[in-house]
Amino acid sequence: MNPTPVALAWSGGKDSAMALAALRADPRLEVVALVTTITRDYDRISIHGVRRDVLEAQVEAIGIRLVEVAIPPTASNAIYEAAFAETLAGLRGTHADLNQIAFGDLFLADVRAYRERLLEPLGWTPLFPLWGAETAALAASFIACGFRAVLTCVDTTQIAADFAGRQFDAALLADLPATADPCGENGEFHTCVYAGPVFSRPLRLRTGERVLRDRRFQYCDLLLDDAAAG
Repeated sequence: MNPTPVALAWSGGKDSAMALAALRADPRLEVVALVTTITRDYDRISIHGVRRDVLEAQVEAIGIRLVEVAIPPTASNAIYEAAFAETLAGLRGTHADLNQIAFGDLFLADVRAYRERLLEPLGWTPLFPLWGAETAALAASFIACGFRAVLTCVDTTQIAADFAGRQFDAALLADLPATADPCGENGEFHTCVYAGPVFSRPLRLRTGERVLRDRRFQYCDLLLDDAAAG
């Protein structure tokens, strides 16, 4: 029997990478598309702030088709939901039997409920391959399995600004305040994965400009190393 096709909401971060690994480990499933929300005016992954060329390098190393949900800056929920629905409809046009999309959510029940409410009228079913995992153990497993990631954005109301640009490693986990979730599930930080089991090869990245936005969110830009881009 052929495996069931599944799309994956791909943010470029560690939870997306772990979700992809979990889906690929299930022989009943085949991930046929990565769905990424892009902020048009910035040409970056929404919220995470990762450049398009870094995203494209990730996708090339993964070997799965990328499908973009394009939204303007400060898009309302209604604008995002309309763009998301249009993207899924387009996907259905190329994969008639595709009606499931996976997310890397861990434990936020309100986020899960929102996704379920959004997808039901569209005829799609959400999957949550990491749901309920203990986050400290999941963070440790991410590192132990050979994944590598950099923090691209931190919420400075929850953790210090200088966490932006740091490697997601054991030292970082030890330095996080006790109030912070080890996987950043409460929005403490966002990451960009550049190496690990889901990639055919690691990406070579370097850190760039640091910018504070909305007097709250500290971003650290990531650029493809010239040797990797050439």
